[in-house]
Amino acid sequence: MTRTCELLDQLVAFPTISKQPNTDLIDFAEGILTAAGADCQRVVHCDGTRANLYATIGPNDRPGVLLSGHTDVVPVEGQSWASDPFHLRSSDGRLYGRGTADMKGFCAAILAAAERAGDLTTPLHIALSYDEEIGCVGVRSLIDTLKTAPILPKFCIVGEPTSLAIATGHKGKTALTTICHGREGHSAMAPLAMNALHLASDFVSCLRAEQSSLAESGHRDDDYDVPYSTVHAGILRGGVQVNIVPNSAQIDWEIRSLAPDDPRQSLERIEAAAQGIVAASKDPDARFETQITNSYPGLDTPKSAEVVAFAKSLTGANSTIKVAFGTEAGLFDTQLDIPTVVCGPGSMAQGHKPDEFITEDQLARCDGMLDDLLHRLRAGL
Repeated sequence: MTRTCELLDQLVAFPTISKQPNTDLIDFAEGILTAAGADCQRVVHCDGTRANLYATIGPNDRPGVLLSGHTDVVPVEGQSWASDPFHLRSSDGRLYGRGTADMKGFCAAILAAAERAGDLTTPLHIALSYDEEIGCVGVRSLIDTLKTAPILPKFCIVGEPTSLAIATGHKGKTALTTICHGREGHSAMAPLAMNALHLASDFVSCLRAEQSSLAESGHRDDDYDVPYSTVHAGILRGGVQVNIVPNSAQIDWEIRSLAPDDPRQSLERIEAAAQGIVAASKDPDARFETQITNSYPGLDTPKSAEVVAFAKSLTGANSTIKVAFGTEAGLFDTQLDIPTVVCGPGSMAQGHKPDEFITEDQLARCDGMLDDLLHRLRAGL
């Protein structure tokens, strides 16, 4: 426990905000893992400033268990912290700092576990990725590298904060940008122009109509707090000044889909409704252009899967949950066909907030879970 806290202190001190360098943290982690006898491989971003790290402890001639965590954190700008967010602070059994819950607490725990792994009959694999917080971006190059590996892990545990409950599912996400094209003009003669913001408003109405349809008649999964697929408009930009009719507006929006729902079908319905808006305008300059900017698959591991029983044997859990937030788990599952669950210390209720924290009790319980895992790996799983 003390060692895990020491490592968390050092990890929090690296300000690895998404899109910013993480190589100092990777150097630190690789040094620990190499000293523990791991074979390490980096998969580096093209600009050289960020990297994934993949490490294996134990024999490489059989499937093992993969523990996966991301090294990036969300920004702290605009948040009011009681102390330096990049300096670990301990108070009343809580450890405060950016990333303590999401998810450097788990990363610290797996580095500490690597140090006490010893001789393993079945290999332990560790994946540390970058830029997860902006759409599971960095891990994709690592997954592409693993596609050529002769032997893949048998199971994967992604250590996002679930309070060590076993999550078998999360929704997939499709992020999109729609450009609304109109025609500029003087606001004194606004009806003679084509206001792109008005088009954008009508387009948002299409998104809301699709959301209502999904809520009323789409698939449902009551394991989720919101038991249906969702459509959400997050950002609308447009206009220069009030006396100019804007000729362009941009909407950034997303679809978070249950496993049975194909987000492409929602997109097709929304685009068809948008074409109706264009036709009704009878204006030759009115049009919409929509582009998918990022997507990642959901996770829908059957409760009867062997990986679920295995994770339950490590935590003592009798039940499973599904989580609202997205993770890299769906990529390991769909791209590499590695059975995957999400299970890690801390609560996402603390993530992305000022004075983010993880409790010492959660870290201690995670250490216990990983000790059980090491025992199983020494015994041959």
